Amino acid sequence: MPEFNSENMTGSRFEDVLLADAQFHRADLTGASFRLVDLTGVTIRGAALVNMDLSGMIENLRVNGVGLNQGHDVDAVDPERAKMSPADAAGYREAWDILERLWSETVERARGLAPELLHERVDGEWSFIETLRHLVFATDAWVKRAILGVRSPWDPLDLPHDEMPDEPSVPRDLDARPSLGEVLALRADRMATVRQVLAGLTDEKLAGMTEPVMEPGYPEPGSFAVRRCLQAILNEEWEHRLYAERDFDALEASPS
Repeated sequence: MPEFNSENMTGSRFEDVLLADAQFHRADLTGASFRLVDLTGVTIRGAALVNMDLSGMIENLRVNGVGLNQGHDVDAVDPERAKMSPADAAGYREAWDILERLWSETVERARGLAPELLHERVDGEWSFIETLRHLVFATDAWVKRAILGVRSPWDPLDLPHDEMPDEPSVPRDLDARPSLGEVLALRADRMATVRQVLAGLTDEKLAGMTEPVMEPGYPEPGSFAVRRCLQAILNEEWEHRLYAERDFDALEASPS
C-alpha cells in the first residue's frame, strides 16, 4: 500500500476514496471537513479535539474512556431526541407531534430572514429551500412510494440526496429556485400524508412489511419493513431541522 511520509497535503480533496484500515500518525487535520464518512470502528489516541462539531448516527462512542450511554448520553441533554426512536405506534405519533411543533418554529424563523438567504448554502450544505425540497423527496420515497405503494409519487421540485445515482424516473432539478411559499405548500401536503399514515398505524402494521413496488425509482423496487420506512422519515426530519437551525445561526452572524 502507498505511504505518505512528511508530505504537505494541505487543502487536498478526497472524493469517493477507500481509506478503510488506514493509519494516521502525527497528522495535522486542523480545519478538515468530513462529510458522509463512515467512521465505524475508528480509534483515535492522543488527539486534540478543540471546537469540534460532530453530528450523525452516533452509537457506542467513548470519550476519554467514558461511554455516551454511561452518564453522558446526548438524549439526556435533549430528551426529545430519544423519542425519535419509538418502540410502538403510539410513540411514532408522539414523535411526529414533536417534529411538527419544532418545524413550525423553524419555519417561523425562516420567514424572518431575507428571501435570498433561504437559497444560500453554508459551508457547501443545502440551503433551507433545498432542505425542504429534500424532505418532500424523502416523504415521497419512504411514505408515498414504499408504504402507500404510489408508483411515481414525485413532484418536479423533489430533491434526492447527492449520493443517489441519477434515476430517470426521479426528478433532480438542481437549478430550481422556488419561493418559500411554494415549497411550504408541498411540505404541508406531505406532512399531512405522514400524519394520516401514522393515525392508522397499529403495532401490528409497524412490525410488518410493505406491499412490494416493482417499478423503477427510489427506494429500489421491492418490499420494506414498515418500521424502517417510518424511522427513515423521523431521522431525516430531526437531523435536517438541526442543520437548518445551525445554518440560520451562521447566516444571521455573517457580516454580509
